Order: sequence, then structure tokens, then C-alpha cells
Amino acid sequence: MTTADTHASAPKSSRRQLWLVVAMFFVPLGIAFLMYYGNVGWRPEGSTNNGELIDPARPLPEAALATPSGIPTAPDILRGKWSIVFVGAGTCDDECRKALTDIRQVRLALNQNSTRVQRVFLYSGPCCDEPYFSTEQAGLIAASVDDAAGKSVLDVFPAANGVEAMAAGRLYLVDPLGNLMMGYERGAPVKGLLDDLKKLLNLSHIG
Repeated sequence: MTTADTHASAPKSSRRQLWLVVAMFFVPLGIAFLMYYGNVGWRPEGSTNNGELIDPARPLPEAALATPSGIPTAPDILRGKWSIVFVGAGTCDDECRKALTDIRQVRLALNQNSTRVQRVFLYSGPCCDEPYFSTEQAGLIAASVDDAAGKSVLDVFPAANGVEAMAAGRLYLVDPLGNLMMGYERGAPVKGLLDDLKKLLNLSHIG
């Protein structure tokens, strides 16, 4: 092989290595999703998801969202980790507080995997009551959906322009690639969410 041939093959080798790295990153999540929530016949007998599958999964746009502190979130705030998302009014009534407490407990119950999961409160209107949020909900990401950036995210949620999602006070699960993939009715047992998350986290090393 000549020197020219060696130089020509180097970029091809680099590209192959790059695609291999990309595949190693994305393929496990795809397999995990298909095995448990797809219709490809891979799901173990008797294994079911507890939440309502959003099929196909809906990619959420990257958007810098307004926060109570006035400092916007990073545009990729809903990427890189599994996100448990609660959608509701910023005034956060008793049902809202119960939901936020429930998802806090779900995250803690994941033990060593808890660092792979974040809690997100997408709210409309004034927020957030202190000292409740800083003391009882430390670590919660609270972001407004009232401006254009927030509406671009909310519009992806089920129902017309996300209005029903906001009124229903539902929980949602977003994967580390920013895909809205499952929803949970208001008042649904949070053990179902915990079981679903455990399955996904055990199958996927992403996020």
C-alpha cells in the first residue's frame, strides 16, 4: 500500500469508528424501548407497561425555558437524563404538591439509579410558593410554559396545544433523547411509574 492509499483510508476508518460510537450510544435505548413498549413481539410474557404509551414517541424541541429565578434553563434541559414531568398550574394546589412529592419518592426509590433521573415541573401562571419549593422540593426543575419557548414544548404534549395536559395535572416520562414516551393519569398509583422506570433503567445505559 502506498502512502497515498494509507492517507485515503484513514478518514474512512475514522468515520467507521465515529458511527460505531454513535451506534453504541443510541442502540441500547432503542432496544429497551422496543422490548417493553413496542409491538415487535420481544416483550417477555406477562410483562406490561403501567403508563399510557405515547406511540409514536414525540420529540420535544430544545428550548430555553423561563424559571422563577429569572435565569432560563439550558435549551437541552429535557435531554441527557430520564425526566419525570408534572404539568400543572404554578399555584400548585394540594393535588399538585402530592404529585411532586410522589415523584420525589419515586426518584429516591431508584437508589443508585436516582442520579439518572430528574424531576421537572412545567407550570403556567405565577410560581412558586416559598419556602415550600426550596425546602420540600429541592432539586426540582421548575419551568414556565407561558412564553413562546414554553408553548413550543407544551404543544407536543397530548391534546390540543397541550391545554388538556395542563388541566389534567398528569405525569409524563421523557427519555434521555428528549422523547415524550409515556403518560400517567392523575391519581394513578406511582408504583406503576416506579416499575416502568426500573425496567427502562435496567435495560438502557443511556442517561
